[in-house]
Amino acid sequence: MHAPVIQAEHLHKRYGSTVAVDDVSLEVHPGEIFGILGRNGAGKTTTVEMIGGLRTQDSGTVRVLGLDPHHDAAQLRQRVGLQLQESAMPARLRPREALELYASFYDNPAEPAELLDALGLADRAEAPFDKLSGGQKQRLSVALALVGNPTVAILDELTTGLDPHARRETWGVIERIRERGVTIVLVTHLMEEAERLCDRLALIDAGRVLVTGTPDEVVARASGSEVLVLRPSRPLTPDELAALSALPTVSQVGSDDASAEGRLEVHGTGTVVQDTLVALDRVGVQALDVRLERASLEDAFVALTGRGAEHDETPDPQPAEEVR
Repeated sequence: MHAPVIQAEHLHKRYGSTVAVDDVSLEVHPGEIFGILGRNGAGKTTTVEMIGGLRTQDSGTVRVLGLDPHHDAAQLRQRVGLQLQESAMPARLRPREALELYASFYDNPAEPAELLDALGLADRAEAPFDKLSGGQKQRLSVALALVGNPTVAILDELTTGLDPHARRETWGVIERIRERGVTIVLVTHLMEEAERLCDRLALIDAGRVLVTGTPDEVVARASGSEVLVLRPSRPLTPDELAALSALPTVSQVGSDDASAEGRLEVHGTGTVVQDTLVALDRVGVQALDVRLERASLEDAFVALTGRGAEHDETPDPQPAEEVR
């Protein structure tokens, strides 16, 4: 087994009376895309800023590539690329100029022209920053994080605010980065993004890690339930719905409407499929268009936190004096 690329243990960060990160521990393995997933204000950004050396933890330890982000900051700057949640460039600065400037900061930089080509920016290399689309600005931000040929890239809320097309384009960029051998830490509150990209993830809420594992493992550990979706051959009566809900293997029954065309969703565990079909058959109802759906990462998040990832909350405190 290779040593973890990132090892954080019992991280804690407080701003006055607000606890932003409360005993967070996680490991990131070589070559993986590791997601830090949670709603706005969960403590995700503060966690990765401590990992990246931009903030000092109140307690706990961090090692990145075996180095301390503060004591060994100069060495790590050559090996870790950071794409922050909010960044901007001068309006007239061109992508080629920005990459050449950033490349001058590193001992062994990537070739700017190759990065522009790899990230689909070659035809916009001479366009002023303020003329780039949202997706192009995001790709430039990734290029700047990669220009130092990092071993680790930390990407914070990479696709927030992008339209669906630009978001999927950016996902393709992330997958190509991993193919270059870069270990990626991806911070997101988008469940679809985490399911698409992440090999493993840590689900964070209120500054604490609730669960860690592959997306499938997180879903299984959070819910363990199945969802049977069908169209009944006739509407079920209230008594029939109540009897179905009372089955030991059924946890929830829902229906979009009372018509024969409406869907019926039955949530449960174990032999829920068999039990539901037998119960319907007993009252003379045929189950049409039957399918079995797995719970989603969003379902798992709601089960663990009692609310969705889009739930609004005050974002992580960002006192300027803490950022170096």
